[in-house]
Amino acid sequence: MGKTIRLILGDQLNQSHSWFQSASKDTLFVMMEIRQETDYVPHHIQKVLAFFTAMRAFAHGLEKRGHIFLYLKLDDPKNTQSLTANLDWIINTHGATKFAYQLPDEYRLDTQLATYAKSLSIPVEVADTEHFLTSRDTLKKHFSGKKTYLMESFYRQMRLTFDILMEGDHPATGRWNYDADNRSFLTDTSLLVPHPEQLKSVRDVYDMLQRCGITTIGNVSNEQLNWPCTREEALELLTFFCEELLPFFGNYQDAMLSEDPFLFHSKLSFALNVKLIHPLEVIHAVEKRWKDDPEKYEIAQAEGFIRQILGWREYMRGVYWAEMPRFASLNYFEHQAPLPSYYWNGNTQMNCMSKCITQSLHEGYAHHIQRLMVTGNFALLAGIDPDQVDEWYLGIYIDAIQWVQITNTRGMSQYADGGIVGTKPYVSSANYIDKMSNYCAGCYYSKNKKFGAKACPFNSLYWAFYQRNRDKLEKHPRIGFVYRTLDRMKDREKILTQAAEYLNSLESL
Repeated sequence: MGKTIRLILGDQLNQSHSWFQSASKDTLFVMMEIRQETDYVPHHIQKVLAFFTAMRAFAHGLEKRGHIFLYLKLDDPKNTQSLTANLDWIINTHGATKFAYQLPDEYRLDTQLATYAKSLSIPVEVADTEHFLTSRDTLKKHFSGKKTYLMESFYRQMRLTFDILMEGDHPATGRWNYDADNRSFLTDTSLLVPHPEQLKSVRDVYDMLQRCGITTIGNVSNEQLNWPCTREEALELLTFFCEELLPFFGNYQDAMLSEDPFLFHSKLSFALNVKLIHPLEVIHAVEKRWKDDPEKYEIAQAEGFIRQILGWREYMRGVYWAEMPRFASLNYFEHQAPLPSYYWNGNTQMNCMSKCITQSLHEGYAHHIQRLMVTGNFALLAGIDPDQVDEWYLGIYIDAIQWVQITNTRGMSQYADGGIVGTKPYVSSANYIDKMSNYCAGCYYSKNKKFGAKACPFNSLYWAFYQRNRDKLEKHPRIGFVYRTLDRMKDREKILTQAAEYLNSLESL
């Protein structure tokens, strides 16, 4: 019997995969740390550290179960830093008679491996990752013949298919969606509890990155990482979330607070996206808490969280595979402005932007509203090139893998897809940010001023965005009222003049 080479990518850390049911001396598992992956965008230092730490722990754990691994570290002299070049010499050196890989989640890697497989003279086996709840084409089939994909209808079908929060064919308690109950600002900070520390020294990986000259962004404190990098740590975090955070998650999932970057969010996104933990495990754990104690765990809290995973996560993946590769070049508003330098350092007088960017640089994390309604909102209002916005989001966040990042960024956040993902552009003035956060307090700019000295840039840029895109948006059924308001504004010209001044001096805001 010949040797089978099985490739495992850095986001395929699913120890429950059928590949690992039994160990065989005729199977060699291959994992690699390569510059092909560290260098295609500048990544957050914690993101690179977390990937490599999780990968190493995964390989070590399976080796203890009897599986044979060839693990190439970044500084291994034999490492060519190319996925396919490494595979060439590994296949030849070990006299492989079969090559196998799991379906990549990124179009880029999927194309690379599919092309490489065709070049091989040995049989190739392609396996599913056994992680997602839908196949790549499920969403496209669900919306066959439609120009847009309405998440709510997809989400309801998922609830039915997997029998989540259901009573027969009807939603538990009679409502499908509690989004309207998920928009409260947190005033009672006594509800907050510290997240558990999962600190681990990553000095050896950190030192290797420095020796190899890997360009990264952000920082890491004392070469210690505080993200779950093993399945055990992910399960520990899930238990903590269910016990301590879930009772308040739904109400405050959109809230933003300067003093606390995580609030009631689970911090499970990285573990989920590298497949340390299965989405149904998370969903069932949350659903069970609600069923066991519906007074403590209200349906609005549980549904608000489950919707993010059962609905939004699977939906975004479906959009990705339905629309790539064209999705990556869509630019509906033809935005071309360069990303301001403060996205890389947080040095801006806009307090909300400074807080969210600085937090992102320190933690490698910001929750969905910080990403959508602060940094993303500003980028859209300012007319930033979506290519540059994509690169920033893909690099700075620890959970950012293209299949989930680009659909949220270019689609939901920037509306560069012209409405495939979002039903309308998600833009706002200072009013929304002030309603959902404490960022406006003490800001250099005045949240109440639309023009004049220290007027909040979000206010004038909001109206200017609609003015310059009137031809594309005025007939939109959910937006017409904005233009009626704009046309009645007595200070309209002053506001638009203020916006023009800000757009001409973005770097100095």
